[in-house]
Amino acid sequence: MLIEGVLAAVTTPFYPDERIYFRKIEANMARYSRTLLAGMVVLGSTGEAVMLDDAESRDVLQASAEATSPEKVLIAGVGRESVGATVALAEAAAEAQYDAVLVRPPSYYAGQLTKAAVLTYFSSVADRSPLPVLLYNIPKCVPYQIPIDVIAELAEHPNIIGIKDSSGSVERIEATVDATRNALRRTVTVTPVFEAVTARMLAAPPEPDRTLVRTEDLAGGSSAGTATATAPAKMKTRSREVGFQVLAGSASAMLPSLEAGACGGILAFAACAPQACQEVYLAWKDRDRNLAAEKQQRISAANNRIIGSLGIAGVKCACDFNGFYGGRPRSPLLGLTAEEKAEVESLLAEIRN
Repeated sequence: MLIEGVLAAVTTPFYPDERIYFRKIEANMARYSRTLLAGMVVLGSTGEAVMLDDAESRDVLQASAEATSPEKVLIAGVGRESVGATVALAEAAAEAQYDAVLVRPPSYYAGQLTKAAVLTYFSSVADRSPLPVLLYNIPKCVPYQIPIDVIAELAEHPNIIGIKDSSGSVERIEATVDATRNALRRTVTVTPVFEAVTARMLAAPPEPDRTLVRTEDLAGGSSAGTATATAPAKMKTRSREVGFQVLAGSASAMLPSLEAGACGGILAFAACAPQACQEVYLAWKDRDRNLAAEKQQRISAANNRIIGSLGIAGVKCACDFNGFYGGRPRSPLLGLTAEEKAEVESLLAEIRN
C-alpha cells in the first residue's frame, strides 16, 4: 500500500452526553474527502481511540469509511493491549475496507516491554492482520519509545510497511530512514499518475464506457447522435516499488522531516487545517524550498500550542473554529476555558480553510 503525502488524524465528535455523534463524523469525513489530503487516520490518538470500547470503535470505523471518498487512503488505529484484541479490530477495519492499520505499542506493562516482547507483539499482529501494518511510535502517550534497531528488524516483515513517528525528533526520523533504507521493498498498485489505489477504489463497480453512436443505427428514430453505454471500463492502474515508509507525526517538524527522508505526515493539525498542512508538502514536492519554509513557519507556532500544549481539547476547538465538527473531548479530558478558546481562534486567524 502506498502511503505518502499528508493524512489527517481525525477527531471523534461526541454529543454533550458523550454518545458518539455519527452525523458529525460523516460530515467531517465528507468534507475531508473534498480536500487535497492523501487520506485520513481514524481512531488514532487524536480520535480518542482509548476512550472508546470495541463495539464503538467498530461503529466509528464503519461510519467513517462509508462517508469517505474511495480515492482517499483510510488507516484505522487498532492498537490494543493484547495481540488478540488488536487483530480483532484489524479484522473489523478490513471488513470496512480500510487500507492499513496503525498499531501502537502496548502501554500498561511498558516496564516489561523487552526487545523480545516488542518484536513478538508487532510480529504476531502483522502475521495475523488482514491489512498492512504501520508501526506507531508515540512516547508522549505510551511510556515506551520503539528503538531504531527494533524498527529496522520489524521492517523486514512482509506485512509491516512503515511507521508513524510522533516523537517530534527530526534526528530520529533521519535515523529511522537510514536504518530501513535497505529493508524489504514491495510492489504496490497505483493510479496512472502514481497515486495510491485504495481498497474502496478496487471494490467500486467499474464506470460504464459511454460511446456516442448515431440514432439511425438504432431501431427507428432520426439521425441525431446519442450516447450509449458499452461494457464497463476496467480501472487503469500501474505498479510502483516502495520501501519502508516513514511518516512524521508532528506538523511543526513536517518540512525538516521530509528533507530527512520522510514520505509524508499523519498530522493532528491537518484535522483542523488540512489546506495549510498540505501546502507545506506541495511546496516541498515542487522543490520550492523557500515557499515550503514559509508555509512551515506559518503553522508551527499554532501547532505547538494547539496540538502540543492544549491536546485533544485544543484540536477539537480548532476544528470547530475552522468549519469541522470537534466538540468536547470525552471525560476525564476537559474542554478549554474561554481564554484558551480565544487563544486558539487568534492562532488560527490567518490559517483558515
